[in-house]
Amino acid sequence: MPRNTIQFQKGLGLHDFLEQYGTEDQCRQALYDLRWPTGYVCPECGNTTGCELKKRQIYQCHKCHHQTSLTAGSIFHGTKLPLRTWFLAIYLLTQRKKSISALQLSCKIGVNYNTAWRLKHKLMQVMMERERGKKLAGRIELDDAYLGGEQAGKRGRGSRNKIPFVAAVETTRDGRPMKIQLRRVRGFRKREIARYARSCLMPGSEVFTDGLWCFSGVTTADCHHNPMVTGGGRQSVQYSCFKWVNTMLGNVKNSLLGTFHAI
Repeated sequence: MPRNTIQFQKGLGLHDFLEQYGTEDQCRQALYDLRWPTGYVCPECGNTTGCELKKRQIYQCHKCHHQTSLTAGSIFHGTKLPLRTWFLAIYLLTQRKKSISALQLSCKIGVNYNTAWRLKHKLMQVMMERERGKKLAGRIELDDAYLGGEQAGKRGRGSRNKIPFVAAVETTRDGRPMKIQLRRVRGFRKREIARYARSCLMPGSEVFTDGLWCFSGVTTADCHHNPMVTGGGRQSVQYSCFKWVNTMLGNVKNSLLGTFHAI
């Protein structure tokens, strides 16, 4: 059996990460290069000449004398934690398939639980805001999902104990996944799916669904609807046209079960 190229793709190992971002100076230089890739630029007047006041760790413009720090206006602004702690948290949060709990994170980076919780949620908020407003386009696999619930009860559609979500994956024409999206909805009604489609899907997209009636609402956003009635049971997840949305939902549920046991 051939290897799964996605599972065996080269990543950034911990040893390589520590070589690049193991010291505070390395982290500051990396942040400097990201903020000013062509050199210092005053955020107030746009002047490109200034000096660094090293004792205070701020930069001062030669023209307007405006002072700014390397972390000003960023997620690191006002932090009392070393940048290397932030960078390590980013690495641990993004390199694990099943995420990482705040408790685990606190042990790994050497901070208390409350600090780890706030740090993690800041990073997750930034990731969410970066993707907010971006719409899926082209070929899209769409499915309904139900997540959460602390009490046992009815599973799947019709459950009053779980939160409904729309799961979507944008793929290339030859079926390669490009972007994923998981968006909470108020319920699976045609009007609600129409609202979702106008907010999250580009007009002209080709949407593949399992035939659930409410998904026809995507046509109100000028999307092409391709329903494929799959029925229930194990066979319903074997259709190749829904391969990636089923894979995404499987990974999400495994992440919740493996990391956040109370959800």
